[in-house]
Amino acid sequence: MIKLQIQSDTEDGIIDVIRAAISAEIKRLEIGLSKTNMHIKKFETEYKVTSEVFQKEFSAENLKNGDQEYIEWAGELKIKEIEYVAH
Repeated sequence: MIKLQIQSDTEDGIIDVIRAAISAEIKRLEIGLSKTNMHIKKFETEYKVTSEVFQKEFSAENLKNGDQEYIEWAGELKIKEIEYVAH
C-alpha cells in the first residue's frame, strides 16, 4: 500500500489545495474517458459491430481508411483500458 503524508508548519489551507488538485485531476480523467468512449462509439456505430468483435475479427483491410482507422480504434480501446486501471 502506498501512503502519502503531508505535514505543514502552518495551517494555511494546504489540505484544501491538495484536495482541489486531486479533484481537478479526477475531472480531467473523467473528461478524457468520456471523449474516448465517444470515439469508440463512433467506430462501433459506423461499422455496426462492438469493439469486442472488432478486436477479435477485424483487420485494417476491413475498414474504409485501412491502417489509420484501425490504429485509431485500437488506440482508443487501449486508452480506455489504461484510464480504467488508473481510475
